[in-house]
Amino acid sequence: MSKKVGSYTVGDDIVDTKAPSGPVQERWDARRFGAKLVNPANRRKHRVIVVGTGLAGGSAGATLAEQGYHVIQFCYQDSPRRAHSVAAQGGINAAKNYRNDGDSVYRLFYDTVKGGDFRSRESNVYRLAQVSVEIIDQCVAQGVPFAREYGGLLDNRSFGGVQVSRTFYARGQTGQQLLLGAYQALSRQIDAGNVEMHPRTEMLDLIVIDGRARGIVARDLVTGEISTYLADAVVLASGGYGNTFYLSTNAKGSNATAIWRAHKRGAHFANPCYTQIHPTCIPRSGDHQSKLTLMSESLRNDGRIWVPKKKGDTRSPEQIPEDERDYYLERIYPSFGNLVPRDVASRAAKNVCDEGRGVGPGGLGVYLDFADAIARMGRDKVAEKYGNLFEMYERITAEDPYRVPMRIYPAIHYTMGGLWVDYDLQSTIPGMFVIGEANFSDHGANRLGASALMQGLADGYFVLPATINDYLARGGFEAVEPDDPAITTTVAEVQDRIKRLLAVDGDRTVDSFHRELGTLMWDECGMARSAEGLKKALRRIPELREEFWQRVKVPGTGYELNQSLEKANRVADFLELAELMCLDALHREESCGGHFRLESQTEDGEAERDDENFSYVAAWEYTGVGEPPVLHKENLDFEYVHPTLRSYA
Repeated sequence: MSKKVGSYTVGDDIVDTKAPSGPVQERWDARRFGAKLVNPANRRKHRVIVVGTGLAGGSAGATLAEQGYHVIQFCYQDSPRRAHSVAAQGGINAAKNYRNDGDSVYRLFYDTVKGGDFRSRESNVYRLAQVSVEIIDQCVAQGVPFAREYGGLLDNRSFGGVQVSRTFYARGQTGQQLLLGAYQALSRQIDAGNVEMHPRTEMLDLIVIDGRARGIVARDLVTGEISTYLADAVVLASGGYGNTFYLSTNAKGSNATAIWRAHKRGAHFANPCYTQIHPTCIPRSGDHQSKLTLMSESLRNDGRIWVPKKKGDTRSPEQIPEDERDYYLERIYPSFGNLVPRDVASRAAKNVCDEGRGVGPGGLGVYLDFADAIARMGRDKVAEKYGNLFEMYERITAEDPYRVPMRIYPAIHYTMGGLWVDYDLQSTIPGMFVIGEANFSDHGANRLGASALMQGLADGYFVLPATINDYLARGGFEAVEPDDPAITTTVAEVQDRIKRLLAVDGDRTVDSFHRELGTLMWDECGMARSAEGLKKALRRIPELREEFWQRVKVPGTGYELNQSLEKANRVADFLELAELMCLDALHREESCGGHFRLESQTEDGEAERDDENFSYVAAWEYTGVGEPPVLHKENLDFEYVHPTLRSYA
């Protein structure tokens, strides 16, 4: 039963049938015990495709192959270890309580549900907190060089939205070290012949046969060859869609093609409007810029954020005396200070800049000052903790952060939305599993810092290997012939799309369309959103998409290394996804986490939720380009962490 509501249709509610009942502490154990198993000798008969080699994909591929499955894995980079997880800086959360400061699995669960502004599933979040402690043991056993205290114990630091120290780190390059750990495990399986690795190969479509995911269509980025790969299950670990905004902290190659093409084949897309703005990024330096650079949230442990008290104060920071500085986060949120969650810190930075108190070019920046930390700990200690981050900042800005404060400003960083999955991480297409940032499952409307690495490795090392067994054990995988109509049709559609892109031969570059889309999305669907602005975007995006297919210029051919063609394929998907993001933001007439509607805020300018009408996951069903999508609601129940006004004061 469905009914039309404006530019979309409301369909039947969606229910997670795999989520177990009972005490939340026992649900994951109950699900693992209830899941069917595959005999070790039978695992060799199954083929599993894994798309992506970041922390989620790399750990999943290695673990599934270790179990005995034959894994066929893909990445568009020239090496699995160049996945964007390598860029993560600050750390990974785990409820080890090594500091004996009151942490526990339950507290990590509570902090994550609250940090997500009560828009996530309790069952999934508790499982994530449970598994977090196992991740650290796994990574230490692999040799990941986590920072240690003088006595040799693993060190911890704090991240936003919490009052304990639970973040394990490897200086400012935690993602790189964790990825190398997963990569060495994956490499062992590649060498053993259990993983068939396809670098420089990009998934362009999903093959669905008799309602089940049975393979993918992929393009060799060097030769342009289009090939099909078949398996009994497909795992998408392709990351998020932050590059819809053009300027983001994501790698330039990061894209949404895998999840968007799967969405068009029947996978519901959940909460696409939930995008995260990271408060500590280097401000843009001009219109020529093609990406932004993250400065780790860990810097907020010791750095103090401030702006001048007076509007339009253009004096250099050292000339502004202490009593003329506004340490606004410490003033507004004394309990958490500079370590409030990312959405809160980002909005506060935007507010002071909108008041005319921002610093740097255009007044779009705030100071992150380490003078007090250097005076307290000494320069050498600060360098020991943050040296590589300070060096990176100086290389980009030509300013020495040991002598002058860093300038930072919020930027697009992560996407909490993604393909809808059940408790087993399976999408609405049977046989297609989605892990890491590519799914929506754990973070609600706002992700806490250092939780992305935790989710990626939890999904890949521990959750997926247990749940995919249940699907594969149920069997029914008939042999698929290469000339199956579903395969030939999908391949023909991929080839036709490439021909269409090359045939336009217009007068505008791919980047010009991407930049225009990104500016529109940042202005109307970025840090602050309104019905008026979102409607404006929803009018302009279809026009821009039509113009793209009439005027885009893609030089070269499809039978060679052609980066313009790669980008065109991805931007065409962004132009469709952006419309769904704006529609989702327009329909959700509340503020929650990273989704801030100007019409829904408290007197103090904080996000104001509407739990009565919007306490649900919005899972969107694709019906065609330009056609009204169908909204399916998954109602959220809170038995343990009851929704309250989220306060960090």
